[in-house]
Amino acid sequence: MITVHHLNNSRSQRVLWLAEELGLDYEVKRYERDRKTMLAPASLRQVHPLGKSPVITDGDVTLAESGAIIEYLVERYGKGRLVPPQGSPERLRYTYWMHYAEGSLMPPLLMKLVFDTIERSKMPFFAKPVARAIARRAKSSFVEPRIREHLAFMEGELAGRDWFAGREFTAADVQMSFPLEAAAARGGLGQDYPRLTAFLARIHERPAYKRALAKGGEYALLA
Repeated sequence: MITVHHLNNSRSQRVLWLAEELGLDYEVKRYERDRKTMLAPASLRQVHPLGKSPVITDGDVTLAESGAIIEYLVERYGKGRLVPPQGSPERLRYTYWMHYAEGSLMPPLLMKLVFDTIERSKMPFFAKPVARAIARRAKSSFVEPRIREHLAFMEGELAGRDWFAGREFTAADVQMSFPLEAAAARGGLGQDYPRLTAFLARIHERPAYKRALAKGGEYALLA
């Protein structure tokens, strides 16, 4: 039996979605973030030493990292579904987007979250102006321009196609969902990027996506 160790408001939501798309028999073990620190509970370290989500267990297999989990589930249980044929141009695009999601797109989004948190954090009154000035400068001069660069790039890549690998929905779209939802929540992804917003609308209407939300519970990126 596959167990998805699911942390609320996290990347593991897309693992639930993939499991629903594949029609897998699985169970969900839920974990809740600390309301003050927003960190995962220590109990996740009993599953994986890093104590982060997503993590799955499948018999003797314990696997972390979204991309690795998605590839494992598709290869072991997909029966050729949700992945383009080997050697095709779509397969190369598929591989690219599977790595791009976390390797290129998430770092500036995470940096923005960190600097946003610094701006809002409580601190000694004499430190506030300096810390906030540094955070704002870092965002305006580096982080936000990089995010806009990525959004424009992805918007162009969806010209003439509904999905990132090509004309067919694949697991690469599942992998891309979380950073794009994060970009829509806090990274400036809005109506200036009609293809990307249309992509999000399409995935949110998929029955498997809705079933995964029902099983996963709170998912604040969609709030």
